[in-house]
Amino acid sequence: MGGTIFLVNFFTMGAAPVKIAVCIKRVPEMDGAFKIAASGTAVDETGLKWDISDFDGYAVEAALQMTEKLGAGEVHVISLGPDVVQETLRKALSMGCARATHLKCDVVPFDPFAIASALAAELQGGGYDLVMFGKMSIDSANGAVGLMVADLLGMPMVHGCSKLDIAAGAGTARREIEGGGELVRFSLPAVVSIDEGIARPRYPSLKGIMAAKKKPMDVKPAQLGPVRLTVQKMDLPAARAAGRILGEGAAVVPELVRLLQQEAKVI
Repeated sequence: MGGTIFLVNFFTMGAAPVKIAVCIKRVPEMDGAFKIAASGTAVDETGLKWDISDFDGYAVEAALQMTEKLGAGEVHVISLGPDVVQETLRKALSMGCARATHLKCDVVPFDPFAIASALAAELQGGGYDLVMFGKMSIDSANGAVGLMVADLLGMPMVHGCSKLDIAAGAGTARREIEGGGELVRFSLPAVVSIDEGIARPRYPSLKGIMAAKKKPMDVKPAQLGPVRLTVQKMDLPAARAAGRILGEGAAVVPELVRLLQQEAKVI
């Protein structure tokens, strides 16, 4: 979470324009094999494939659908990170975003407050009515950047929206909670994070990919906050122990029960 921002302006009939920011992050795809880097504090990026974080992609699609439903609007995407983040920006542009800004920093810090400070500095004074995040990024899974941005901007926050509607200067959101759902109504400006199920990200069309190459992209330094949280050590999960074959038929049941009781301790 917290790496890239999409800005959406859309208009309602007879109403003032509404500006939306959707913040996304460039992350490695989770179906690859991961190794720990020589530093012991990060993942070895060699051979990894990268994309927009899943929950952030849902937020992007929801924002694009808002503009299409209303028939007017513009999406401005902003990404925080090194130069390779521009690949993520171009993908967003090919999905339908109009402009891009790269908030440049050599390394994206693990500290969510440092990231939130840079995003809030970019959003501050921009007149945004709604700021959107994915519920969490799929690499660090902190789910904290959106909350911190809301606090820095002095806006209310609704976390984990599975449905979202904006009209007449206010928003209505549904949150999935244990055993049911929660309906929340809030005034704008506000910050929300998006849960899965709200919208599936579209695939960029060939026309969109070609158009993205001509869309403007600005580059400026990220105004990161102080880094007070760092990773000291990173380990991969321990390998599973090899399975054992006890035999066949009812004769092995007593031994199986004994192992489940005394070794696995699950019964």
